[in-house]
Amino acid sequence: MYDRYGPDVLAQPAPPAPSQQIPQVEAEPGMVVECADSGFCGAVVGLEKTAEGRAVLLEDRHGLRRWFPLGAGAFLVEGRPATLIAPAPTRNPGPKRSASGSVYVDGLRAQVARASRIWVEGIHDAELIEQVWGHDLRVEAVVVEPLHGADDLLRALREFGPGPQRRVGVLLDHLVPGSKESRLAAEARTTFEPCVEVLGHPFVDIWQAVKPSAVGIERWPTIPVGTPWKEGVITALGWKFDVREAWDHILGSVRGFQDLEPDLLGPVEQLIDFVTAGG
Repeated sequence: MYDRYGPDVLAQPAPPAPSQQIPQVEAEPGMVVECADSGFCGAVVGLEKTAEGRAVLLEDRHGLRRWFPLGAGAFLVEGRPATLIAPAPTRNPGPKRSASGSVYVDGLRAQVARASRIWVEGIHDAELIEQVWGHDLRVEAVVVEPLHGADDLLRALREFGPGPQRRVGVLLDHLVPGSKESRLAAEARTTFEPCVEVLGHPFVDIWQAVKPSAVGIERWPTIPVGTPWKEGVITALGWKFDVREAWDHILGSVRGFQDLEPDLLGPVEQLIDFVTAGG
């Protein structure tokens, strides 16, 4: 029945709604939380603003990473419901960092590229290097170029004509003892030393240099010899992608050096140092 006199002014106020009682907790890196809906439990790795609002990236004890929206009461902190929020900015956040972890240089102007070069095997390799080290390379005026395969390495080096001011740093896939790549690397070093350095990583393809957890998979599948590796990976993972779409998905998951394997990080840093030391 309608009460024309309104509510009793002496009555006790109604208790706050349950959502108002849930505390807000700053999502500090490393803090372990649980998604209330899915039960996924992991440490806070990062935060990002998306089209649907802010989201938090969690990493579980197996290294698997997943994004979750910052909904009200969407998480459990020490077993209790909580609303995660972005940490308040600190007064001294320190220097801005690039994706490689180096100090970011603001106001960088275009400059003439060095004569020295870094060569990688293919376009995917070049795109990944740009994704993480692009800022560093522009600071140093270094150009990365794809070889489109290691078989033409010696011919390409002869045509390029390395010298003290025209160094070449080469990054090869699958550089392991006894491989074709290891023989090519040894011959290139012997023929053009000290103006050429050839380094590499042990992975069959640059895709494997991206941590599986960054891509949202448990591990990179083992592909039988004789099966095209990229196509085999796509099939084994059940992806509905072609090779280009699959690579776009992988590359889009890389936000910085933390998403790459150490076996790639070291060689790339060494090659940048090598080609910049030559002037």
